[in-house]
Amino acid sequence: MRRVGQASAAPMKLPQTAGFGKGADVLEEIWRTADLERRKANRTLCSGLLRKFRAALVAMKADVFGACLCCKATLGLGRMTERPWTALCTQCQEAVNRDDSEILRIRSRG
Repeated sequence: MRRVGQASAAPMKLPQTAGFGKGADVLEEIWRTADLERRKANRTLCSGLLRKFRAALVAMKADVFGACLCCKATLGLGRMTERPWTALCTQCQEAVNRDDSEILRIRSRG
C-alpha cells in the first residue's frame, strides 16, 4: 500500500488530447502563411512607393515636378508637402478613384 507523499516507481503520464499534435501543426502553418503574406504585402507596398519616388525625381529633372500629369495644373503646396510623390491634382485623382475616364479626358484637353 502506498502512503500519501510517497513517490511512485512509474512516472505519471498525462492523457493526450486527440488531435493535439495536428492542431498545433495547423496553427503553426497558419502563422507561417500569415507571416509570409505580411512580408509579401510589405515588399509590394515598399516597391510601389519607391517607384513613385523615382518618378518624382524624374519629374524634378524634367522640370515638371509639381504639375498634374493629366491637366497640367499646378499642384497645391499642401498636397506636395503631404505627398511629394503625387502625380495628379486633387480633382484628377478623385476622377481616377471613381474610374471616371470622361472627366479625365476633358481635363487633359485643358
